[in-house]
Amino acid sequence: MPVGESIFAFVDIETTGSRSHIDRITEIGILTLDDQEISEWSTLINPDTYIPKNIQQLTGITPEMVATKPRFEDIAQDLFIELKDKIFIAHNARFDHGFIRDEFKRVGIYFQPKVLCTVKLSRRLFPNQARHNLDTLIQVHNLHVSARHRALGDAQLIYQFWQRCEALFGRERLLEEVHFLLGRPSLPPHIDREMVDELPNKPGVYIFYAENKQVLYIGKSIDIKSRVMGHFYSALTNRKEMKISLQVRDIDWIETGGELGALLLESRLIKEKLPSFNIKLRKSKDLCAWRMDEGADSAGSLTEGPHIKLNLVNHHDLQSGKQNNLYGLFYSKREALSALQAIAKKNQLCEGLLGFEKLQQGASCFGYHVKQCNGACVGEESSQIHNLRLKTALQKLKINTWPYSGAIAIKEEDDLHLFDHWCYLGTAIDENEVYELLEDGQPEFDLDIYKIIKNALKNYSRDLIIQIPPARNISEQSF
Repeated sequence: MPVGESIFAFVDIETTGSRSHIDRITEIGILTLDDQEISEWSTLINPDTYIPKNIQQLTGITPEMVATKPRFEDIAQDLFIELKDKIFIAHNARFDHGFIRDEFKRVGIYFQPKVLCTVKLSRRLFPNQARHNLDTLIQVHNLHVSARHRALGDAQLIYQFWQRCEALFGRERLLEEVHFLLGRPSLPPHIDREMVDELPNKPGVYIFYAENKQVLYIGKSIDIKSRVMGHFYSALTNRKEMKISLQVRDIDWIETGGELGALLLESRLIKEKLPSFNIKLRKSKDLCAWRMDEGADSAGSLTEGPHIKLNLVNHHDLQSGKQNNLYGLFYSKREALSALQAIAKKNQLCEGLLGFEKLQQGASCFGYHVKQCNGACVGEESSQIHNLRLKTALQKLKINTWPYSGAIAIKEEDDLHLFDHWCYLGTAIDENEVYELLEDGQPEFDLDIYKIIKNALKNYSRDLIIQIPPARNISEQSF
């Protein structure tokens, strides 16, 4: 349907807070413009949760006012009909649309309208205006306030702004801007189009900043611009992306030679800057692994011969790439214990022999009584068979030894990514930088880097992997 023939719904909501996955709507107001005909729809909603005092003071909506009002599920069908097939217009539309979308989702209704943000419309039509919040629009355009911070009252203000734009620029220009905004990927209200247009379609790392240059999120991609726009596309359907989009104020980026360089740089920057929205790739001080020691005796065991003993070693005792008896790599002792216990139950291994319970002389473990142990603790299964089954069960968790005699470089465009014993030494562009990095010493082992290197060694062709001699006896052309 052409924009000029569309029905426009000017929407505003009041809520118990700013988090759509936790907080709830207390009021919805809608003003509909259909072929120059105006209609209004509004209701208070019982949020079934506490309304904070500061919200009560701001909106004037108290618990007593909503106590007898319908819950969202009671008005969901009527609201859906009211908004169906209309262009959803709101000021800072991600907030209002995000809340309504999530409320619909809780009752099983899919809601994905075309959304127009009047903050962006104001930026397009009044580029020299310093601020574009609703209070500024009221002041600049002399809008009539009937009930500020009440849903229908604010929806009326949004419509007044629409009328003001039409009076100043004409209906045709206004609809052109609407068509432009609806046809373009939705950008966060504080991000200018020019900023996004500068992003390169190249590999690298991008950084989202909040106010005061606080780092929100760090990501990587082989196409920075496309990936950043993917965040903004997803903001209307993904809660995390919406939260990022509402807070982002600036974007920076660093280009790399390729995907491997982007992965390595992303890992380092996240550990250095600790962005609030990055959970993975955080540095762990509690990294640990299971060390397999063969030949120990088990107190209380009736089995004959040596059996395998597993000891948990922390990152201080991990000699990366040199030990052939390490299994797992876990971010915490709790994760390591949980993983091993799950393996024991799945494979009917004896939890007593693995140290999860103390074995009494001549007595079986608890698992034997519930048929979760094959009886290694009481001699019904030999230690050799139990050891073999344990080794087989742990094989997928085995930490590989370093497959080279020393350091290597993986060539990616003009970059040389330097590694030694599963540690990342840095990126160089010539022989001098390579040996400077080698002389800096061995960095601390990092689980994320280990995974990146493992994948790289599988995926990069052998002619791009260069073994580094221990002395400066090769020419620069060797790289």
